[in-house]
Amino acid sequence: MRLTTKGRYAVTAMLDLALHSDHGPVSLSDISNRQGISLSYLEQLFAKLRKQSLVSSVRGPGGGYRLSRSLGEIFVAQIVDAVNESVDATGCKGKSDCQGGNTCLTHHLWCDLSDQIHDFLSQISLEQLVLRNDVREVARRQNADSIKNCSENDKISAALVG
Repeated sequence: MRLTTKGRYAVTAMLDLALHSDHGPVSLSDISNRQGISLSYLEQLFAKLRKQSLVSSVRGPGGGYRLSRSLGEIFVAQIVDAVNESVDATGCKGKSDCQGGNTCLTHHLWCDLSDQIHDFLSQISLEQLVLRNDVREVARRQNADSIKNCSENDKISAALVG
């Protein structure tokens, strides 16, 4: 299966947003810190997610992003599709030129697998992911790590200023 970094990062960022949106808009820098995804990359992804009406932006102090729909109405496949990704298990990227310009013997098998994966991801909502205990546990750890890193950075900044 070929799901690139773009698709994985988009799903990760949207799940982070879903987990933290109960306190208002979430900044991309907060998502970047928690998930280790570059801020510029997140900006590119969120431009595409906003274009597909999965998120909306809030300007000004305390601004950031919020989900445009309820958690139960956003599915993983929609996120992957929004960032122009495809779930592709073929070796030819779906072009049917796998064997010297012709379709290989197993091309249709891998196309069927790609369709099955997309169908599977179409059935998983952000709500289902947010309710998973393993997801919540990882989020707790990431929040604790993020707070720890912020306080360490504050100490370093204070030492540099003082």
